[in-house]
Amino acid sequence: MISSDNAVILLAAGNSTRMGAPKQLLDFRGKPLLRHALETALRSKCAGVVVVLGANAGAIRPSLAEAEHGGKWVEVAENPRWAEGMGTSIQAGLQAAERRGTTGIILALADQPLVTSAMLDRLVDAHADTGMPIVASQYAGTVGVPVFFSSEYFGQLLALAPDQGCKGVIVKSGDAALRIDCPEAAVDVDTPEDYKTALNG
Repeated sequence: MISSDNAVILLAAGNSTRMGAPKQLLDFRGKPLLRHALETALRSKCAGVVVVLGANAGAIRPSLAEAEHGGKWVEVAENPRWAEGMGTSIQAGLQAAERRGTTGIILALADQPLVTSAMLDRLVDAHADTGMPIVASQYAGTVGVPVFFSSEYFGQLLALAPDQGCKGVIVKSGDAALRIDCPEAAVDVDTPEDYKTALNG
């Protein structure tokens, strides 16, 4: 069943400094990495996806054209402030999601290709089952994305400093955050070595 009030915000605005080329366009299982991430998000229970682009947006946007939408909405939000930090991309995506009437979001990264739609659904289901306003992934000794936030935390996300991610909000929330294991999220593609690991995952 589609969760009509929830959306995935797919963060893909970085300039891939350590990769040396736009990682959003790397081939992953026969399609660009970003399109793989988008189709994963679209297979989840969420009603739609906001894709946040920044660096190289003009070159990257066409890679989304062939994605299978399955009747769901996709909105591309370009963040002109991407170079200031992830906080600006979270805010650009959240503002777009709010305009759609979204009351719950999953923040996800385009460069965690082993994360599945089933994992995203686990976040939504855990929120629905427990009422916890934050459901975060834990892996490799840390906590972070993908992470579900209900609307009561939107204000804190919109107040992030430009160079802040959402981890501080998760940690500061204490017992309001449910943590579930997501070892797949430990693989993120930042370097050519990471890319090889992901392809073998």
